Amino acid sequence: MTSFDVDLFVIGGGSGGVRAARIAGGYGARVMLAEEFRLGGTCVIRGCVPKKLLVYASRFADEFADAKGFGWTVPAPIFDWPTLIANKDKEIDRLERAYGTTLANANVEVIRQRAVVDGPHTVRLADGRRVTAAHILVATGGWPQLPADISGIEHAITSNEAFYLDALPKRVVINGGGYIAVEFAGIFHGLGSEVTIVYRGDGILRGFDDDLRAGLVEAYSRRGIRILTRTRITGIVRGASGLEVALSDGSILPCDKAMFATGRIPHTGNLGLETAGVELDGRGAVKVDAFSRSSIPSIYAVGDVTDRVNLTPVAIREGHAFADTVFGKHPVAMDHRLIPSAVFSTPELGTVGLTETQAAAAYPVIDVYKTSFRTMKATLSGSAERMMMKLLVDGVSDRVVGAHILGPDAGEMAQLLGVLLKAGATKRDFDQTCALHPSAAEELVTMRKPTARLMRS
Repeated sequence: MTSFDVDLFVIGGGSGGVRAARIAGGYGARVMLAEEFRLGGTCVIRGCVPKKLLVYASRFADEFADAKGFGWTVPAPIFDWPTLIANKDKEIDRLERAYGTTLANANVEVIRQRAVVDGPHTVRLADGRRVTAAHILVATGGWPQLPADISGIEHAITSNEAFYLDALPKRVVINGGGYIAVEFAGIFHGLGSEVTIVYRGDGILRGFDDDLRAGLVEAYSRRGIRILTRTRITGIVRGASGLEVALSDGSILPCDKAMFATGRIPHTGNLGLETAGVELDGRGAVKVDAFSRSSIPSIYAVGDVTDRVNLTPVAIREGHAFADTVFGKHPVAMDHRLIPSAVFSTPELGTVGLTETQAAAAYPVIDVYKTSFRTMKATLSGSAERMMMKLLVDGVSDRVVGAHILGPDAGEMAQLLGVLLKAGATKRDFDQTCALHPSAAEELVTMRKPTARLMRS
């Protein structure tokens, strides 16, 4: 590898690229990383980290409302959007600096400019320089997609811009039914906006367990978030008092911001991959094998740019596995099964494993355990929200193959459930575990009788 300028050139300074660069550097590789915007990528700069901070902010409205039932007298709260955004930006700046320090400590040279692939072993920088590398890793992530066939789409924003609005919009229309749309609906509503979700499908959060989907729709409707399904946005017009969003049913929604959360596409445009011979799929994702190697043996790709499982922890694990495989001489294939995930709506969803529909199709017999209840906190606060928990069990082996939660701290519980499912825990293991009382999580080990038994025909 000494005939090349570096052993590894990483394009993209997000979670996957940074992890790969750091681990490769730890193995003694000469590593260079190029990032044209800011270190941290989508997750840190304009994704899961700032989103979670805004989710926290939006939930204080519930805390203020609940406090009265516990004896607190709270003056009418006043929310200030610019303060939240300024404090969020300070935290993002701190995290970006931390990423830079991490790379420096691993002896990774960071290039603050755009880089494109210029051949199997060559990268071209924006300033015209060319760098040769024994291996190239593409970790450029994904990018929000805006439909081109909607009149006035230039008036819309995506999640990228939502983090940097000058003011909190009074009325927001969000187009989409995935987790980004659902999470921002909860954020804006919790902070005081009037929110409408417009989705062309039959129901939001397609791919999640149907009971959780229905439970969240009920909770959002009770909160006052309007959800319009089987409906499309056909046009956007800017008027004197804001925007007017035209719908496929002929109605008009006046709003201050129209946000599109209709999916993200792999960020591979004009990256030189096709010219270098790298095979892409129909969505522009880099096709890779189990070890993240592309159709060109010296070029690899990890994270959302491969469109496998588009989650930050997955990109990190893929980046780590790549470095172990190529520079640690310890081949590691990322296991994409049983990955815990969460939707940070309010109430939030936590899930790992198969949905009921998937489990019923995969196993001859599935036992469904399900419970719904008001949390202990809700008894004094007067809140009408309920918590739902669901376990799906293989009726033959007794192994738990799916776990789904709707309610407070669902994501935290899903992380721990992920360990259990990965270890192959059975329903008997759950039953033999002593409950922690009083807690919501104890319901996971106290459900004794299945609510349904599904037999595959």
